[in-house]
Amino acid sequence: MTPSAPSPLSPAHCPVLVVKVGSALLVAPEGKVRREWLASLVADIAERIKAGQRIVIVSSGAIALGARRLGLPKGGRASLEDAQAAAATGQIALSQCWAELLGEHGITAAQMLVTLDDLEDRRRFLNASATLRRLIALDVVPVINENDSVATEEIRFGDNDRLAARIAQAAGAGGVVLLSDVDGLYTANPKADPDARLVESVARIDARIRSMADGGSASGMGSGGMLSKLEAARIATSAGAHLAIANGTHEHPLKRLDETGRCTVFTAGKQGKGRKLWLAGRMTARGRITVDAGAVSALAKGSSLLPAGATAIEGKFARGDVIEIAGPGGEVIARGLSEYDAADAARIIGLRSDGIAEVLGYAPRSALVHRDQMVLL
Repeated sequence: MTPSAPSPLSPAHCPVLVVKVGSALLVAPEGKVRREWLASLVADIAERIKAGQRIVIVSSGAIALGARRLGLPKGGRASLEDAQAAAATGQIALSQCWAELLGEHGITAAQMLVTLDDLEDRRRFLNASATLRRLIALDVVPVINENDSVATEEIRFGDNDRLAARIAQAAGAGGVVLLSDVDGLYTANPKADPDARLVESVARIDARIRSMADGGSASGMGSGGMLSKLEAARIATSAGAHLAIANGTHEHPLKRLDETGRCTVFTAGKQGKGRKLWLAGRMTARGRITVDAGAVSALAKGSSLLPAGATAIEGKFARGDVIEIAGPGGEVIARGLSEYDAADAARIIGLRSDGIAEVLGYAPRSALVHRDQMVLL
């Protein structure tokens, strides 16, 4: 994205923007808030609000701040219990800091703490979405973090990149900025390869793009860091939101982004609606159905998944649970709501629809996953 080109994340083109701030940017190594840097970011946010853009903040830092106050080793991550205690302690300080700095510009802040379950469960997702949209309508800036004081390793986002993308979906945002310690996605590790180039725009996240993030080769942040950002980009773009990875290490990072345009922008795809949007953004599934090449082709043309095209069933799921649909090579191609539980699904794979009743004794539904309850990935 060049500075002369119109930015899809500008106030003129993006009415609601989610800005994600990581712990490394917000908290100094000794465990104190980088207050001058944060004040510069808040000043940038205030300017965007004056220009008519509404901002949602996804902020890390609670565990790092709490660990210092409690004197916990390893930054509060020596154990799950330490991390939960540090998060509970640090979240108060973090929220107070945001509220004070935003308040200096006459901006009201609101705190929302969410867990993975809050956004994976359909009803709770809708509740969170309603709250976010009402706060935005009231000209309030929501400051959101994962509720690490109650989240466990099994039910947590684990990083705020993907949380920011899901929040963008819930808020109906048109864009996401992930402030990082690098300029964006590189073709190779810029620290090791002098020929590495910044990828300025990505229209589709395919195998070539994913390979740039493997083994820490893309960003110098470690493979997990950039891989989680690619997953965040997939979630955001499937919800119709652009996503940018930009360098946040300098003061006034949003102003600098406007002036230089230096970042990687993942451009939004066609936006789905309602339940399909929620399905596309989900990070968990109860099970998996593997299908043959013929079924892959049929699904791409808009068909439902019929038992005849299924080759294997994995997991324990009930009717109505979210499941993944994978191609012959194991790649996940779709996600949807199962019309059968796992036991019955396993009994009818490979069968034509007219043979289901003979096996099960009933045949209420011809499809394993109906096209209206499915989203292609």
